[in-house]
Amino acid sequence: MDTQNPSAHPHAESRIPGKNHPDGQRTAGVVHDNVRHTESFTVIGNHLLQHQELSLLAIGLACYIQSVRQGTAVDIKTLAARFPEGPTRIAAALRELEAHGYLRRTRERTPTGRIVTRTVSCNRPGHRAARETPSHRPARRTAPDEPAPRKRLPAVPQPSCPSPTLLQAAVDVLTGLRRHDPRLLLSATDAEHLAPGVAAWLERDLTPTAVRHALTGNLPAEPLIRPAAFLAHRLAAQLPPPPPFRPPASPAPEPRHPLQTCDGCDRAFRAPAPGRCRDCRTDLPEAA
Repeated sequence: MDTQNPSAHPHAESRIPGKNHPDGQRTAGVVHDNVRHTESFTVIGNHLLQHQELSLLAIGLACYIQSVRQGTAVDIKTLAARFPEGPTRIAAALRELEAHGYLRRTRERTPTGRIVTRTVSCNRPGHRAARETPSHRPARRTAPDEPAPRKRLPAVPQPSCPSPTLLQAAVDVLTGLRRHDPRLLLSATDAEHLAPGVAAWLERDLTPTAVRHALTGNLPAEPLIRPAAFLAHRLAAQLPPPPPFRPPASPAPEPRHPLQTCDGCDRAFRAPAPGRCRDCRTDLPEAA
């Protein structure tokens, strides 16, 4: 017996020209031609397939990971060899899935002392199965129904005058970093944390282009697990010194006029042009 899903959207029906449409025109939009699967299929929720924030690559990777058998390798190197997208884009997509709860990656130490990454694919974020297979049960479990707390980002320098204009210029620098390297894709929360650090650089007479080059130059070849933490470290460790002190310009000296001989008393005085000295001018009658 087929199981009906009342939350699923009804299938769109193809409209036959002329049926209930006097003009006989076919309406725009997709028409589904569906066949019921009986083997080799995977159930994927619409909350993933129609996610409003995930990229198309992240959605596709999530569907692939949910479709493979348990124990299949889904590390960055294996996925890059399986798909045409490179390791940089795949790493960014995996971080998207991790941020939205569709993927959990933890590092564990094996009995031999080797550190391995354990990957758990979640087909419904926020919900965990009541039981886990013995081979994949963690050694210690604390608060299994709550996500692990996010490690705080390192502190960044603070500007002396955090004006809204300066902070907005800093955010613009941070949001543009992903155009130079997709691994530097930042969330709004990360950008808000890093913006004062960039503002402190801009406050030291550096242009946005110079700050961008300092943050994106000589990046490591391996994937950046926490790009925001990497940028926070660079902002603090490579903070340039303040610009040299420039004393305020002193006022220009008053011009020194040449010596003139007074036409009234032959006394020398300084003036821009020949004439009478101050004493002789005061003895002159006032003009009517």
